[in-house]
Amino acid sequence: MLVAAAVCPCPPLLVPEVAAGAATELDTARAACTDALGVLAAARPDLLVVVGPADGAGSESYPGGTPGSFRGFGVDLDVRLGRGEGTPGGRLPYGLAVGAWLLGRTGWADAPVEGRGVGEGLTAERCVAEGEEMAGRAERVAFLVMGDASACRTLKAPGYFDERAASFDAELARALGAADTAALRALDGGLARELKVSGRAPWQVLAGAAPGEGELEGTLLYEDAPYGVGYIVATWTRAAGRLP
Repeated sequence: MLVAAAVCPCPPLLVPEVAAGAATELDTARAACTDALGVLAAARPDLLVVVGPADGAGSESYPGGTPGSFRGFGVDLDVRLGRGEGTPGGRLPYGLAVGAWLLGRTGWADAPVEGRGVGEGLTAERCVAEGEEMAGRAERVAFLVMGDASACRTLKAPGYFDERAASFDAELARALGAADTAALRALDGGLARELKVSGRAPWQVLAGAAPGEGELEGTLLYEDAPYGVGYIVATWTRAAGRLP
């Protein structure tokens, strides 16, 4: 059963070594991510599942210990997804690598960690089913969900400016901050693709993992668009009186 979740952005620039001289520009976002992971630790999960964007139309699991790297971004930095042996030849997609970096940065040692990469082409129905399955993996499951909002907030954004981006991100921040699973399940996949949103599928997996409307309370910790890309940090916890 899902007992807590943290939603974090996944730009490689979140890693100071990748950002280099611009690292301080995301200090506030990093601090919010650290606070969000503290909420996960406080929930005392039996299993932590890190969900993030991946290539393709399907999904892929990554056991604890799977390595990741930021060498493709010009930095000699490797990470591992929690403890374990991983699988021969397995490599984390970039979003899960950022998640692994966050866990390593905060010294996560509270529960076993697994990863799930979900492709942009995964339908909302399949995302929800994935979330339901993962939430049933242990009595107390926590999710760390990686993904960015639109990449079209300014003229210099990776996707250039799109006037629809700001309102899309505002509604998304509201839904994530309110643990509104119905709104997340109903996200427009076509519009998300046009706005270059990387988090649509991971967020819908989270919506599928939630036990029911009103069971979880959300808190929005951070929302901004540095570099013209929407970054959101939020936490979900069991509502008062509903702890399992």
